Amino acid sequence: MINLLPPELKESYHYAARNVQLVRWTIICALSFVGLALVSTAGLIVIQQTTRSYTSQIATAQKSLDDQKLTQTQAEVNDISSSLKLSVQVLSKEVLFSKLLTQLATITPSNAVLTNLNLSQTQTSLNVIAMTTDYNAATQLQVNMADPANKLFSKADLVSVTCGGNAGGSSNSKYPCTATIQALFTKNNPYLFINNGGVQ
Repeated sequence: MINLLPPELKESYHYAARNVQLVRWTIICALSFVGLALVSTAGLIVIQQTTRSYTSQIATAQKSLDDQKLTQTQAEVNDISSSLKLSVQVLSKEVLFSKLLTQLATITPSNAVLTNLNLSQTQTSLNVIAMTTDYNAATQLQVNMADPANKLFSKADLVSVTCGGNAGGSSNSKYPCTATIQALFTKNNPYLFINNGGVQ
């Protein structure tokens, strides 16, 4: 088919068609911008509402904690915990003398007599003074105290032994020697309060 329209008219139709397409694209872009604006506005509104809701929940929870005196309770719990730790430290060194003396009596040789027991300030060692018939009895007492089978001491050192006329010796004719022994308690000593289950 031959187009007999004048060139000016054909050019007008051509630009008119392009203008229609441009108007369509302009409308589509405008509608897209409007949609994006609506979505963004809706998102901001939802975020603000959520933020207000969480803020309200936090305030309610904080008020509830304040009403329950959480800070005061935590302070009291910390005080109790500190007191309990101190009690454990003290009891871990507390010696059950009634049982300790009974056990010491069983390991003391027949030719020795205990005359003095001194517990160290740290309650980790015991100083024993005994009167013995001779030097051998003093060393036997030291060996018995250091014996691991007795579960009393991890070690026992014979500090000194003086006999008869020596300085510090006993005036007792039956037990002329005086022995001083320093013994260190074992950690699993059953005669410490805490290792004995706290029962005397």
